[in-house]
Amino acid sequence: MEKELKELIKESKKSLESTEKKIEEMSSDFSEEVSEFWGDLKSHFSKVNDKLKDAYHEFDSGESKLQAHLSMMEAREKLEKIKKSAEEFTITASKKTKEEFSMASLRSHLATMEVEDKWEETKKELSHKYSESKDEVSKLAKKAAEEIGEIFEKIKKMV
Repeated sequence: MEKELKELIKESKKSLESTEKKIEEMSSDFSEEVSEFWGDLKSHFSKVNDKLKDAYHEFDSGESKLQAHLSMMEAREKLEKIKKSAEEFTITASKKTKEEFSMASLRSHLATMEVEDKWEETKKELSHKYSESKDEVSKLAKKAAEEIGEIFEKIKKMV
């Protein structure tokens, strides 16, 4: 199960990097506002990537399996937080309209606040579930890794 999770983490990181590269290639055509939004979104992508690296390292170094699983779930939560914003960003970037950018920015901010609260609840729930069933958390972490890859593939196809 660990080997499979590590492979899924690697695939998710590759997908994130290729998505970021594809958007970065288009960035020279962005308006100033869209460029600023891309900068914010890119920093969120970086946080997701950091969590994926943490999860991979924790599995790789034999550190606490709970911590590795929690890092994986946190990466998923961070991505879930920016997923809608990323999708809206691709639409905004392609249409380059200020009105849609403002709406995407507002939704992104609201989603960020909402997901941060949700993550705190989820973290507590995961810790409890892990103590009850290590296998269940492994399945959740695997599902999170798969979803991360799928989300970035979807974003990449939209760009």
